[in-house]
Amino acid sequence: MLNARCHATLIEQLNGCAQGDHQAFERLYRASSTHLYAQLLRIVRDEGAAQDCLQHVFIKIWHAADQYDAMRAKPMTWLSTLTRNIGIDWLRRQKPQDASTDEHLLEAVISTDDPEDESMHAQQHDSLRDCLGTLNSQQRQLMEMVYFQGLTHSELAHTLAQPLGSVKSWIRRGLERLKTCLTSGI
Repeated sequence: MLNARCHATLIEQLNGCAQGDHQAFERLYRASSTHLYAQLLRIVRDEGAAQDCLQHVFIKIWHAADQYDAMRAKPMTWLSTLTRNIGIDWLRRQKPQDASTDEHLLEAVISTDDPEDESMHAQQHDSLRDCLGTLNSQQRQLMEMVYFQGLTHSELAHTLAQPLGSVKSWIRRGLERLKTCLTSGI
């Protein structure tokens, strides 16, 4: 979940956009474009189209920021809803309309039931990737083997020809570094 400070910052940036503040618009873009682009990419399934749609999203945000009401929706929910609508509109405009486009549209609608959750998931994914980059190569490899490849500690110890206790210690230290990195970023 986005914390209250992030919500307040996004609200402030949207209010700045409503007043024509170009710097607030730039900060809003930097804060949300990665997540909105990922959402668009899931909907339109084409990088070029997702980039074009993202441009349309931010044009819409610039012109409609004064319509945002913090009492009705969280800022990321509002941004994600605009994004979703623009992505779906793009799909509808594709010619010729064929069954595969209908399937993409259906998947897009189904997969974006909660835009804020998807956006937060993308943000968490980015944070985790950044924090994994702070680990040394051995710790990163261990984390990837255990959590992404699904190896148990015993399998990992066998694969690396290392004592089980050492492997567990390395993983614990890696997790502690990840936790520190992830919590300091909030």
